[in-house]
Amino acid sequence: MMKHLLSMEELSIEEIYHLIETASQYKAGHYPDKAHQQQFVANLFFENSTRTKCSFEVAEQKLGLSLVNFETATSSVQKGESLYDTCKTLEHIGVDLLVIRHPQNAYYKELADINIPIANAGDGSGQHPTQSLLDIMTIYEEFKDFAGLNILICGDIKNSRVARSNYDSLTKLGAHVCFSSPPQWIDDTLSAPYVDIDDVIEEVDIVMLLRVQHERHEAASQTSFEAQHYHEQFGLTKSRYERLKDSAIIMHPAPVNRGVEIDTSLVEAPKSRIFKQMENGMYLRMAVINELLKEKENH
Repeated sequence: MMKHLLSMEELSIEEIYHLIETASQYKAGHYPDKAHQQQFVANLFFENSTRTKCSFEVAEQKLGLSLVNFETATSSVQKGESLYDTCKTLEHIGVDLLVIRHPQNAYYKELADINIPIANAGDGSGQHPTQSLLDIMTIYEEFKDFAGLNILICGDIKNSRVARSNYDSLTKLGAHVCFSSPPQWIDDTLSAPYVDIDDVIEEVDIVMLLRVQHERHEAASQTSFEAQHYHEQFGLTKSRYERLKDSAIIMHPAPVNRGVEIDTSLVEAPKSRIFKQMENGMYLRMAVINELLKEKENH
């Protein structure tokens, strides 16, 4: 069972479906109200976040958890304390669950000796399992199946933990995933085919747009980046939107750079599920928290 949630690669298809079904029940109003009172959680965010951090916080409080206020800027991390020592300290003062976002890929490998559950809220350009799970939930609500779905993931593939997590999980579930990206952001470690967005836009069931991650780019590529040019070459323009088939949907993990990855008028267009993804994220994170704490209690 789930001792931690670190990477989509570690989850079986059965575990993925179990989390989606649990989250769907919670969304329908059937959840254990304040099930985890007298338990404590610390959210350790070493990178900026709005959606992931806030939806974890709402999920935690709906389940009755008490939040230990941890801010990296005012913690002993600023005095040079390691991530391991920070986590070990929180474990020993009685925290029951750690939610961690960190710029270092696979930071969790250093935390093997931490004896409380860890939910990975994003590691560098590595993995973002709760984002992938909420995306899967959103797709499942729409199509009820994954076999044979054609999914196009567009944008900054190389620096995207969402692209990596979703490629792993959606392929495992039976979908066909392809990428569209500028040459400098191609990731050779993933085996999905790269296509021209205009060659496939009429055939895809899902267009998943990724944020351009300027914070992970070299300074030289940032200065040469031209938003309008990118939008025309790789973004979802109004004309591309109109070529989508009737049943197709648009997704984006957000934050959205309006007018870059997607035309601003399309963010809440009829085919867009961007804000639904955010809504589902809170229920999905409730399901993850409940599963991790249940597993902890059984040991």
